[in-house]
Amino acid sequence: MTERGVISRRDFLRRSARIGVSAVAGAGVAGLCFDPAGPAPKTADSAAIRSFDFSIPAETPQIAVVRGPDRKETLRLALEALGGIEQFVAPGDRVLLKVNAAFSSPAMLGATSHPELVFEAARHCFAAGARSVTVADNPINDPSACFTLTGIADAAQKAGAVVMLPRPQRFDRISIPEGRLILNWPVFSAPLNGADKVIGLAPVKDHHRSGASMSLKNWYGLLGGRRNLFHQNIHGIIRELSILVRPTLVVLDGTVSMIANGPTGGSMSDLKQTDTLIVSTDPVAADVLGARLLGLSPAALPFIGEAAAAGAGIADVDRLNIKELKL
Repeated sequence: MTERGVISRRDFLRRSARIGVSAVAGAGVAGLCFDPAGPAPKTADSAAIRSFDFSIPAETPQIAVVRGPDRKETLRLALEALGGIEQFVAPGDRVLLKVNAAFSSPAMLGATSHPELVFEAARHCFAAGARSVTVADNPINDPSACFTLTGIADAAQKAGAVVMLPRPQRFDRISIPEGRLILNWPVFSAPLNGADKVIGLAPVKDHHRSGASMSLKNWYGLLGGRRNLFHQNIHGIIRELSILVRPTLVVLDGTVSMIANGPTGGSMSDLKQTDTLIVSTDPVAADVLGARLLGLSPAALPFIGEAAAAGAGIADVDRLNIKELKL
């Protein structure tokens, strides 16, 4: 509130989001019923030691960078440059779109995956013959409200995809091989267990703890429990997440990048029109390219080097064959 009693744009948007959350929670959302009841995650004695590898075997990463402001067209061109969506999704595949739906804020604030990109990615998967497309995340705020207020639920429905909410019975306790942090930890595993291919859809954002939130940080939304405990070792947990999930493809949306006050933002002044979409089989390389949109080098983001050292991808993008196009 200013001295004259005028609410700032940031305060207005935040208050509107809170009001929207209350309205959604009170009225319920058709087709998106978050059920807090159900069995607890599996016990420590039944923890699975595993990782989820949906990667496509290839000698070198496949990366396309398309410049332009139109998400529909940049995604189309990027996929065409990589040989078409059919190179990654086969007829009959069950596809998981792992989005960032962490916050109950409108798409224009850039804190979450953009609904237009969710719609287009799902549409391309169905065009390739996918049997089903599931959209999932474990948001920080109320899940139903987040998927609704971000526009992701509506986009998924229009494309024929299904939103899977993080109900307790959909978590398993997981330990990754040689893990130090993901040990007996509840993981939103149901959407992964039911998938043949996994595509990550993440925005390019500033992040006050990790320095940036992009393709690799996107897997943080699969963690359950008191995951804020990992804030003390944020780069280490991103490294372990890169071991936990090996995606088929990542789509990194830098059409508009959040350059300040991430990961939530709250003002249009936090955003910059960077007109870039990155589609890659290598999430590490994608994040190196995405970091450039934020004016950051890989050295400024330790999780990039740690994920590369763990075998999740290649940080030295200058030696990769990157297909660059412009609308």
